[in-house]
Amino acid sequence: MILPPGLTEKDFSAALEQFTAVVGKEWVFRTDEDVNLYRDAYSPFWNEEEDRVPAAAVAPDGVEQIQQIVRIANKYQIPLWTVSTGKNLGYGAASPALSGSVILDLKRMNRILEVNDKTYYAVVEPGVSYFDLYRYIQEHKLNVWIDPADPGWGSPLGNALERGGGRTPMRDHFGAVCGLEVVLANGEVLRTGMGALPESAIWHQYKYGFGPYVDGIFSQSNFGIVTRMGLFLMPAPEAYRDGRVSVQKHDDLIPFMEKYAYLLNSDILRGNMMLESPLLSYKVSQGRAVFDMPGDPPVEELERIGKEKNLPYWSALFRFWGAPKIIDAQWEYTKEKFAEIPGATFSDGRSYKFPNDIKIEEIEADTLAALGIPNLGVFGLLQGADGHLGFSPIIPMTGEAIFKALKVYGEMYTELGLSPSNQFAALPWSYYPRALVFLFGISTYKDVEKNKKNREIFKKMIKVSAENGWGEYRTHVAFMDDVAAAYSFNDYVLRRFNETLKDAIDPNGILSPGKSGIWPKRLRKDKE
Repeated sequence: MILPPGLTEKDFSAALEQFTAVVGKEWVFRTDEDVNLYRDAYSPFWNEEEDRVPAAAVAPDGVEQIQQIVRIANKYQIPLWTVSTGKNLGYGAASPALSGSVILDLKRMNRILEVNDKTYYAVVEPGVSYFDLYRYIQEHKLNVWIDPADPGWGSPLGNALERGGGRTPMRDHFGAVCGLEVVLANGEVLRTGMGALPESAIWHQYKYGFGPYVDGIFSQSNFGIVTRMGLFLMPAPEAYRDGRVSVQKHDDLIPFMEKYAYLLNSDILRGNMMLESPLLSYKVSQGRAVFDMPGDPPVEELERIGKEKNLPYWSALFRFWGAPKIIDAQWEYTKEKFAEIPGATFSDGRSYKFPNDIKIEEIEADTLAALGIPNLGVFGLLQGADGHLGFSPIIPMTGEAIFKALKVYGEMYTELGLSPSNQFAALPWSYYPRALVFLFGISTYKDVEKNKKNREIFKKMIKVSAENGWGEYRTHVAFMDDVAAAYSFNDYVLRRFNETLKDAIDPNGILSPGKSGIWPKRLRKDKE
């Protein structure tokens, strides 16, 4: 039996009884069978003492119950680790950063409070999933689209707080947030932005309110428990189309990315792009890595192979949403700009007009998400391991930065003696308008020695990335301290600032201790 740090079994039993009085017996989970459901199925510490194990879980159904739970937690100094819904696979699932925490499970708070298809926003609680919101919109025949994350069982609120991304013009999920309701560590309820105005008529339509904009401090933090969120939605478009642009030479990537950044930030291209390389994919099929590694064919040889096999060096699918005349013109202008790169080729892709009968079973997961349809297709990518860790460094949106990343990670592979078949990474995505993100999936196993090796790889990737000026935007609970330590400018002033906020608004350190490397004062010495 695991207990919260510093708590006796007697006091913990008393606290659980008080939690039960608040939420009811069926919503307090203490048996090993129940608590194990909150452990990380992809844990990099499988069968090791360092695995993050909760002591119990409690599931409130509203703000008032959360307030009471927080007050009980303060009385006994019980750490609460807040989760919403979905699985959070690859980032720790529902497991806490601190073993012995009580999981505050908000899955029962699953109300869709509003969807407005005149000014295009939704208001949701934490337990609402992308599937829930999509079905609600379809059932009520509302003129809006959502931007689902991978996979669709996740929480729009939770994913936005983790600064996740999608496919459509609304793909920056925290950027779409407008107005929060937050239960603070002392049990008070805070409403941000225009929500601080009593009887506000525009809480979820105008972000900023008056005075400091504080919504950001509740993103990837442990400063409060978000119980309600406004999210901007996308007007349902009249049509969708996509098209592919390919270029032939290695160095074409530099003008390719320059033109992409221009079109993206001119609002001509508006969605996510995943950079592809049919030629590097061929190289991988021959037992090499996508990275630059010793023994690889020289660029000239790869270009020759590409010409022989009709494989472009770089390629990307671009997506367009809106009125048919507009998106047709956007695609034509996109081709015109990329045609300035000698040898560039173009191919038309799918084209839909709405409303129409889309045959979901005939469309792959990535395009379904681009059509605002949540799904679970991402799990088709997870093969050959028991799970994975998500590693997601951000790099500049330039061809030069991509070349550097391929070289840097190739050197790391060489140094660590990793097999080229140990292929963790593809090429970057553009979830954000001026930066790229690599999405690595580092394998986990039900094998202690393999996990130890892959944890070292993960830590090496943090270090190597930071040395090149690239930071991870989000990470697994087991590596939050390591990633936070990479943000070390001016003697870790950012971490010290976060700790100052933590001590001021959560002096007992009950809210998600260790989240994003932010520890309360009473636990901080153990981490030094």
